Amino acid sequence: MLGSGKSAATSTTEQRRKGAEKAMDCLRRLGLMDNEDVRGMIQGCNMVKIRSSRWQKSRNLRLLDDGLTVWCESTKSSRKAKAQQTFAVTEVECVREGCQSEALRRLCGSVPESKCFTVVFRGARKSLDLLCPSEEDAQRWVRGLRTLKAHVADMSQKQKLDHWIRSYLRRADHNQDGKMSYDEVKRLLQMINIDLSEQYALCLFKRCDRSCDGRLDHVEIEEFCRELLRRPELDAVFRHYSSNGCVLAMAELRDFLGDQGEDASLNHAQSLTLTYELNDWAQKNHFMTQNGFTMYMLSRENDVVNPDHARVYQDMSRPLAHYFISSSHNTYLTKDQVTGASSTEPYIRALNQGCRCVELDCWDGDKGEPVIYHGHTLTSKVPFKEVIETIAQYAFKASPYPLILSLENHCSVEQQAVMAKHLRTLLGSKLLTKPLCAQPQQDLPSPEELKGRILVKGKKLTPHLGQLGKGGSCASFSSSSEDEPVSGSKTTPKKDSAKVCSKLCPELSELVVYCSSVSFRGFENASEKPPNEMSSFSESEALRLIKDSGKLFVRHNSKQLSRIYPSGQRLQSSNYDPQEMWNGGCQMVALNFQTSGEQMDLNQGRFLTNGRCGYVLKPDFLCSPTSVFDPENTGGGPGHTPTQLTIRILSAQQLPKINTEKASSIVDPQVWVEIHGVAIDNARDKTHRIDNNGFNPRWDCTLSFQLQVPELALVRFVVEDHDHNAKNDFVGQFTLPFISLQKGYRHVHLLKADGSSLSPATLFIHVKVTRKGMPIKTVSERIAIAKGKV
Repeated sequence: MLGSGKSAATSTTEQRRKGAEKAMDCLRRLGLMDNEDVRGMIQGCNMVKIRSSRWQKSRNLRLLDDGLTVWCESTKSSRKAKAQQTFAVTEVECVREGCQSEALRRLCGSVPESKCFTVVFRGARKSLDLLCPSEEDAQRWVRGLRTLKAHVADMSQKQKLDHWIRSYLRRADHNQDGKMSYDEVKRLLQMINIDLSEQYALCLFKRCDRSCDGRLDHVEIEEFCRELLRRPELDAVFRHYSSNGCVLAMAELRDFLGDQGEDASLNHAQSLTLTYELNDWAQKNHFMTQNGFTMYMLSRENDVVNPDHARVYQDMSRPLAHYFISSSHNTYLTKDQVTGASSTEPYIRALNQGCRCVELDCWDGDKGEPVIYHGHTLTSKVPFKEVIETIAQYAFKASPYPLILSLENHCSVEQQAVMAKHLRTLLGSKLLTKPLCAQPQQDLPSPEELKGRILVKGKKLTPHLGQLGKGGSCASFSSSSEDEPVSGSKTTPKKDSAKVCSKLCPELSELVVYCSSVSFRGFENASEKPPNEMSSFSESEALRLIKDSGKLFVRHNSKQLSRIYPSGQRLQSSNYDPQEMWNGGCQMVALNFQTSGEQMDLNQGRFLTNGRCGYVLKPDFLCSPTSVFDPENTGGGPGHTPTQLTIRILSAQQLPKINTEKASSIVDPQVWVEIHGVAIDNARDKTHRIDNNGFNPRWDCTLSFQLQVPELALVRFVVEDHDHNAKNDFVGQFTLPFISLQKGYRHVHLLKADGSSLSPATLFIHVKVTRKGMPIKTVSERIAIAKGKV
């Protein structure tokens, strides 16, 4: 028995040694061989995983041999637990040093802060709170994870593909001898979601088996993978522009760039050749080979999103009311609004996504400290102070533009004073406490003028509504209008006002400057309304106004801010369609960020551009106080630009398996393209399905759409796994504004349901846009017309 134990221990040690060697090889390929922090992560570290003062477990963490996956041991044997024994660096939202999470903050003082850190994940996965043996270990892992995260962000699509295939190769190499038998190759093909015919797979295996020993060595495996990763559709594009089929001359490359709608100058073409062409001879003679062209087509420059829109490119000096503003509803909730937990984590996630309006439902708490939760439900409570501390830290990490705190105030006057104190003390100079200009203004200030400032949205003191009481004045109980009646009448009887009155603390009222919540009283005397007054509308009330008084609502929203919130009947925290509200010019269309789905996909797509700063300039026809734009009847009016969008879905690459439990399961993908805009533009169409191929399915299917108001339209790509017997399974999606869509041959980088990257999964498409019956001609078409050939 002793000998057996020693043998097992030796075997484990040997496996770890081999794993470390493979990891070093991977780091060498990633260019991180000299990074001491990452090398230390490969050796592993014994840490303590913490959930509370009572729940603390010892865990060993180490970087696996792919160089981008961390293994965290667990004694649990369930499938879910095993799936969470590892996490990829691509899943990490951020790494926080010290006791910054809720669990660690509550233990602050009983655990050494310098030895703690938190790994925050994208999507719904819970954060990982860890205590290291030493401060040096904690710093090594914090720096190492951040280094790997930054490296992944800078990887080209080709590097991602190479890493992706290598990770599967390691898993398919069953006996880990660095060579692959035909059975192991078949296992690899199942893993990467491709169902090659037995005949073709065997033929390809034999062609690459140069040594004829029935096993592929390292070089032969590389060749096998290159064959698998070949892109015939890219080769066809290359041959279309190349006169000899071997290289692209500068003139030919410039023709291609012109057809893509890009800079077709000689300097730009030469610059691309120097960047992407790896062949020295071709580079020296100003040619681009097929491999260089493939490298270029896989680069970020050929992403479907206009790269110029990845930065803040819009005019940020217009009034706040002229922008769509990324807004969150019930921001504190992790799940539904009946039993879900309240936490500071959703605030961090929302702010890191560029959200610029977060909600705080404030209620009286114990020991004189207000709390945030969904009142009169089973949702848990989180201290108001902790939320403000979190907001102070993360308010401007993702965007420098103003953050709006939408206070739904249910607190007593005494605890409102505590709220005001925390806001002033914790937010400091970031908190806006007085107007930027002493004189009354016709319009709200701009995002540029309010850069780095935090605004409070809430009620202001209204002495005329009732008698001043001790310590406060009469005001509506709720600072957000979610509990307010919305009336179309000009006036409300004083006794009705008294019914919804509650005392408001002067100290809190003073903090409301540009976002003063008032009940909506109709569109009469719109020009007399101060620009700092704003109203909140339920989704049903907003829809009614859009349908019954669309033009008036658009004019109202050209000057006043409007916040839309989900119906209280959405107990599971589902979302409404935000596009209908944007069509009416509503700025703060608040959604449940914790609930993934089509509505949040649209929200992410709307705020994808302009540097993801959370502010997107509305079209001009939604910004004029005399606008005649009617979202329900757009024909011939402002914004009406008849446009034909033609999208050719060519192929997909590396789509993931959906049924991971069944090894032989391969997806049958089909692609939907959807248009979300004004009612007349809403449309969707799909390709045919491809059976048993998620690796490199090819459709070559053309879909056409007619748009009337393209400036408001979003384009959504959805990939599904076709199912004959049940609802199709979601595979991935990507949504972007039509105005940010690049023309020509482009790659669409798909996202998961939670909005995180599905890398390296992509769609390869061709985009053509025709406006007002006049197509935007390609270079070859223009030349042919000039020569009289067309």
